[in-house]
Amino acid sequence: MSAIGIDLGTSGLKAVLIGKDGGLLAEAAAPLSVSYPHPLWSEQSPEDWWEATGSAMAMLRARADLSQVRAIGLAGQMHGAVLLDAVDQVLRPAILWNDGRSSAECVALDPLARRIAGNLAMPGFTAPKLLWVHRHEPDVFASLSRVLLPKDWLRLRMSGEAVSDMSDASGTLWLDIAARRWSPELLAATGLSIGHMPGLAEGTEPTGVLRPELARDWGLPSGTIVAGGGGDNAAAAVGLGCVAPGQAFLSLGSSGVVFVCDDRFRPAPERTVHAFCHCLPATWHRMAVCLAAASCLTWLARITGAANETVLLEELEREGVAAARGPVFLPYLAGERTPHNDPAAAGVFFGLESGTIRADLTRAVLEGVAFALADGLEALEEKGGPIAELSVTGGGARSALWGRILATALGKRLVYHEGGEVGPALGAARLGLIAVGEGTVLETCIPAPISREQEPEAELAESLSRRRVIFRQLYPALRESFAARL
Repeated sequence: MSAIGIDLGTSGLKAVLIGKDGGLLAEAAAPLSVSYPHPLWSEQSPEDWWEATGSAMAMLRARADLSQVRAIGLAGQMHGAVLLDAVDQVLRPAILWNDGRSSAECVALDPLARRIAGNLAMPGFTAPKLLWVHRHEPDVFASLSRVLLPKDWLRLRMSGEAVSDMSDASGTLWLDIAARRWSPELLAATGLSIGHMPGLAEGTEPTGVLRPELARDWGLPSGTIVAGGGGDNAAAAVGLGCVAPGQAFLSLGSSGVVFVCDDRFRPAPERTVHAFCHCLPATWHRMAVCLAAASCLTWLARITGAANETVLLEELEREGVAAARGPVFLPYLAGERTPHNDPAAAGVFFGLESGTIRADLTRAVLEGVAFALADGLEALEEKGGPIAELSVTGGGARSALWGRILATALGKRLVYHEGGEVGPALGAARLGLIAVGEGTVLETCIPAPISREQEPEAELAESLSRRRVIFRQLYPALRESFAARL
């Protein structure tokens, strides 16, 4: 008995195979690219997702025996809008989570979103995107028959079933999150009805069966179940064993997230905190979101001519992490959510001098993301009380250097688990096991063994404190300028 987890990310798709005991048996990945056709726009072709899925499954098949697979769980980037016509053909490129074009539409939706969904209307969410399409691409909207989230479009291709799970559906602004059902009132505000929506399931439930031709092509048994799965962060929580109230983690993917599990719906829209359903029954969670995290380091490598992010980190190691002075970086390359809710916010290097070197820029980027996440952590703790420690997941979890900066800036112990960098895919696979009856949530969703821990460092705290003061002064000083540049 085994299960596969597929995580549709922004920069790549990951697939993992786990055994009945939850152990990681094999993994594969395929890259993805993002299109930015206009300022604030961010799009991908769903067909690229499908091609990446086929590539990852082919690699997984070459690396492991898939004959004992009984379920596939899906995880993925949230908030994306995949628009389909009456025969499920894609009408336009998918509008992604980090797309900022729908600010005007958010103004109209915000009062209703706060009242019913318990969240601010932000451009990243799905509902404002559809209102934008309704206003600016009326021919596309007129042909619209169904809206799906990214991972759920993969589900449709895999099984023929149009279903979403509660955690991913929470990020649309169409869900009554407390009641865990679609809201006709929120849908009507964007010109839609429940008929445009997929069915709803818990992440632990079966939602369909893999198409026979795909099972044959991928080397899987006939009758392989496709489980509900979860949005990327909720699935990462399952992979990390973050399933009980008060447990929390830090995700360092393309975006950065501080996530805390709750036993009830605890909205805090005034602090730009997301309050969503978990992908587990009768469970909720809150998130503070920084729209650009590890992607900032990738961007810096590209614009400075570094071969990759590892080169930047090795340079900084040689120079030393602690520094008495240095530039400050605002990591708002894709706008920002918590705590600013400002799609116009932009990236900034402040304090450049003639002696500034590339390692100083790398330090500033790592610190800037850490400071932004610290802002988000404060927003979460203000509403829900102190968080004792944070597990770490995502590609950025591989950097011990960044971990030192993060632990110190956040003032928290960070815990790293084996396989933490594949958290969403691992969580999706675990949800697959539960969907076919292989264990309960508490039996299956246990933390992986701890590989290392990182405590805050006094020396770093001293070097970071002055720059964090400047960091927190910069956004208010530049807010009007950010808006004026567009």
